[in-house]
Amino acid sequence: MTAQDFYRISDFVPDFDAIAAEFAERSKIVAARRRVIGNLPYGERPREVLDVILPDRPIAGAPLHVFVHGGYWRSGEKHNYHLVAEPVLAAGGVAALVEYDLMPHARLEILVNQVRRAVKWVQARCREFGADPARLTVSGHSAGAHLASYLAASGPEEDRLPALPNIQGLFLLSGIYDLSGIPGSFLREQAQMTGAEAAAWSPLTSSQHPARRIIAYGGHETAPFLEQASQFHRRLSSSAGNADLISAPGLNHMSVVLDLADPEGFLGKHLHDLVAAQ
Repeated sequence: MTAQDFYRISDFVPDFDAIAAEFAERSKIVAARRRVIGNLPYGERPREVLDVILPDRPIAGAPLHVFVHGGYWRSGEKHNYHLVAEPVLAAGGVAALVEYDLMPHARLEILVNQVRRAVKWVQARCREFGADPARLTVSGHSAGAHLASYLAASGPEEDRLPALPNIQGLFLLSGIYDLSGIPGSFLREQAQMTGAEAAAWSPLTSSQHPARRIIAYGGHETAPFLEQASQFHRRLSSSAGNADLISAPGLNHMSVVLDLADPEGFLGKHLHDLVAAQ
């Protein structure tokens, strides 16, 4: 009998494909209703681009929020996550969604660096979109939460403090904070993450720098996501301070995104309030 792989989410979410399709459909609706400035280049590689979504009535000095999508580092497209902009826009904010390269064609270090550069790029230019660079918050889901965490952290092999954006808050949803189980998981062929990469880029063993953090997860997540959220919260509480741990009752690794994208959802309200408070 083959042991269960708790990282293979499709085995635990029966409507996995239907929810993924709903991500895309709701994102198309958002793109049709809102003003989207698409594929702004923050670098020279084809996937080094980001989308900016503006509120209907922009106000100078609006908060800026950046979202980093998941996909286990080996899949995902920013345009399928435009739905997450809704709570940001409801709070009067400007939303940005980051694209980055995918494994195994790019190594994990490149992905971390791309997300850092993308956020710094949009923070430096956000006044062009009516946003205040001092009101920056960032969220990410799953692998996106892992990558976003390094906006306020440095890996154990980084010999100098990396150039990081000035962030007022991080909303890390269903993140992976201990990568040691990834090389041996179902992702071994798809992502081809090495043991060395897992050791170099696990938030639980990285230096965490001061920043407000919300660590959120669905109550119906699989064991690694439940356990690592608690472990990361304990680590942050003892080293970097100001971390909240939030469990979303009844939600799984996929449905958390739909709830996050709803301004009236349990998670969506938390995101709205984080953005509005800046």
